[in-house]
Amino acid sequence: MLRRGRRGYHLKQRGMLDETLIVWGGEFGRQPTAEYEKGTGRDHNAYGFTMWMAGGGIKGGVSVGETDELGSNAVADRFHVKNLHATILQQMGLDPNGLSYFYNGLNQKLVGVEGADPIQQII
Repeated sequence: MLRRGRRGYHLKQRGMLDETLIVWGGEFGRQPTAEYEKGTGRDHNAYGFTMWMAGGGIKGGVSVGETDELGSNAVADRFHVKNLHATILQQMGLDPNGLSYFYNGLNQKLVGVEGADPIQQII
């Protein structure tokens, strides 16, 4: 685990970043505008959100995709969350399109029935 303190134990300093995949994000973004007339909050946004990855074979300093000028919708290099899942599984040494589990009478995949390709721009 990443620890902070006087000694500065960081994954990179300890030579562990290459074999440790760090993924940060959520299942949705936030709308760039206020949700209600009085501006009391922002709604969930499934059309443009941020994920952050480091280590585990992920290229540093690479950004993929863009939203519109308001941050409302993805407009360039759009990816489905199943592509993110495929990337994570591949970097963990698993075949994202071959890995399945039996549930409710069917073989299920984490990347969906049609499968998905990893995001090559970040690997």
